[in-house]
Amino acid sequence: MPNWYYDKKDLRNTPSARDGVDYETERRYRREGARFIMEAGASMSLGHNTVATGVVYFHRFYMFHSFRTFPRFVTASCCLFLAGKVEETPKKCKDIIKTARGLLSDEKFQSFGDDPKEEVMTLERILLQTIKFDLQVEHPYSFLVKYAKCLKGDSAKLQKMVQMAWNFVNDSLSTTVSIQWEPEIIAVALIYLASKLSKFTVVDWVGKKPEHLKWWDMFVQDVTMEILEEICHQVLDLYQPSQAESAPSKSPPQLPPSKASPPMKRANISPITSKNSPNIAVKTPLPPMPPTEVVEANPIPKHITTDNPHYPYPPYPMPPMPPQGHGPPLPYVTMPPVIPPQPPAGWTHYSHPNANKYYPPGPPPGRNPYYPPQ
Repeated sequence: MPNWYYDKKDLRNTPSARDGVDYETERRYRREGARFIMEAGASMSLGHNTVATGVVYFHRFYMFHSFRTFPRFVTASCCLFLAGKVEETPKKCKDIIKTARGLLSDEKFQSFGDDPKEEVMTLERILLQTIKFDLQVEHPYSFLVKYAKCLKGDSAKLQKMVQMAWNFVNDSLSTTVSIQWEPEIIAVALIYLASKLSKFTVVDWVGKKPEHLKWWDMFVQDVTMEILEEICHQVLDLYQPSQAESAPSKSPPQLPPSKASPPMKRANISPITSKNSPNIAVKTPLPPMPPTEVVEANPIPKHITTDNPHYPYPPYPMPPMPPQGHGPPLPYVTMPPVIPPQPPAGWTHYSHPNANKYYPPGPPPGRNPYYPPQ
C-alpha cells in the first residue's frame, strides 16, 4: 500500500512550490478547495465521511500535481464525485456541477470550460491514477466516538467537549493534518484540544491501568506532546486572520487550465444579467455536443447512465432501425406464395419379415448375439 503521510519538508517541496506557487498561497488554495467540498457536500446532503474522503483525495492529488496545471475547483468537484461513489452515496455529475455553479463566481467557474461534465469525467481518470486506486480512507470521526465512550466524568461537560472535538475534526479538513498523521492521532489531539478549551480534565477512564500515564496511552503509543501540540496549532491557525486571507483571492493562471481537456475546448464566458434576476449571472448557452463517431473514437470512462453520450445504452450495439415514414415508399417486390399449413407427418411403416410377431426370450432369429445387424 502506498504511504500517504508526508513530512514538513515534503509539504514545502510540492509540485505547486516547484511551479512558482509560494507556501502560503498553496495553503490558501487547499483551504478554498476543502471548504468548497464541504459546502457542496452540505448543499447536497452528503454525509461527513463522504465529504472527508473527498477532501483527503484533494490533498493527496496536489502532492503529485500543481495548482497551476489543474484548477482547484474542478479537482474538488471531481474528488467529491468519486468520494460519493466510494462511500456509496453517489451523486450525478451534472448535479455536482449545478451545485458548483451556484457556489462559485463566474470567474472561478470559468475554469470548468465549455463542457464542465466532460472536464470532471476526464479528470476522474487522472485522479484515480494519481491516488493509485487506493480508495478506502479512514477518518478521525469513528476513533473520536470510540475514545469518548471510554472517558468518565460529568455527562454534560463530556458531551460539550466531544461536540467541540467533532467540530475541530471538521475544521481540520482544511489543513494538511490528514496527510501528515494517522486518524487515531488526530482524534487524540483534537480531544486533547477540546478538553483544554472546555476546561474538562480527564482523570478517569474505562480500562485504566497503572502504566497508563495519559488516557490515550491505551489507544495509541509513542505519541509525544510535541505531535499533539503541532496538530492543535495547525487547527487553531485556521481561526487566526492571516495576510493571505485578507489579500484579494486570485486564482492561478487558467490557460492552459488543465490537462483534462485541451486548451482549444476553452471559451471565455461573459456573464449576462437577466432582468428578472439582476444579481444572478447567467452563462451563455453551451455549444452542441460533437458527433457520436468523434466521441466514440476516444471514449472516456464515465459513470454509465441513460443520459451518457459516450456509451450506448444498453451497453451493447443496437441494430439499425428501419426507416419509418421517412422518404419515398419502398419499391414493390413480388412476395413468395404462402405455403398452406401441412398436416403433421405420421409414423412411416416399414415392412419387416418379423414385424408384429412375438419374439421368444433370447436374441432374434438370424441375429448375431454380440453385434447389431450390419
